[in-house]
Amino acid sequence: MFQFEEEYILKNEIVEIFPLRKEHEAELFEQSNDKEIWEHFTENGYGKKNFHAYINNAIDKRNQLIEYPFIIKDLRNGKLAGMTRVYDINNEFKNVKIGHTWIGKEFQQTGLNKTCKYLLFNFLFEKLGFERIGLGASALNQKSIKAMESVGCKIEGELRSFLPAKDSETRINIVLLSILKNEWTNKTKHELQAKVQSYIQ
Repeated sequence: MFQFEEEYILKNEIVEIFPLRKEHEAELFEQSNDKEIWEHFTENGYGKKNFHAYINNAIDKRNQLIEYPFIIKDLRNGKLAGMTRVYDINNEFKNVKIGHTWIGKEFQQTGLNKTCKYLLFNFLFEKLGFERIGLGASALNQKSIKAMESVGCKIEGELRSFLPAKDSETRINIVLLSILKNEWTNKTKHELQAKVQSYIQ
């Protein structure tokens, strides 16, 4: 069962994932201040003022028992790399979602994202007993969709015309993906574990 009051910390040789704290805002801002990161987000965290509001909103949502924001730290260089969240938590039906994930450009294509997903999947499925993890992305964000597929997630469909596009009168589709506990246990865990191991020197 997921409990918002718990201070969950997930860690291996590559990454440490731990709860967001206000005092980490300045260091996280250094990695976040890239317009490309926020291109497909519903929240605009680009720039100091927007990022300040973004951090406060993430903390408020944990306090309201809505979302649980994590910081991602790369242990290979000791830097804070980005953030991710667990949300839409349904302990009764054992469903949960992972999303709002971003990492700074210098950490992309380094194995950090795959390692984060490995730790989160393992934690949510094996430690907390969830049966289904949902994920999603703008249909325009093919990079993110391919990244989710690469860690074992399967496309389920699209929510058509779900969100207004930024600075445009058009609307965008959201691609829905998921991974199930039996898929994780029977296959994906071992495949993803091998990928993660290749990044450990």
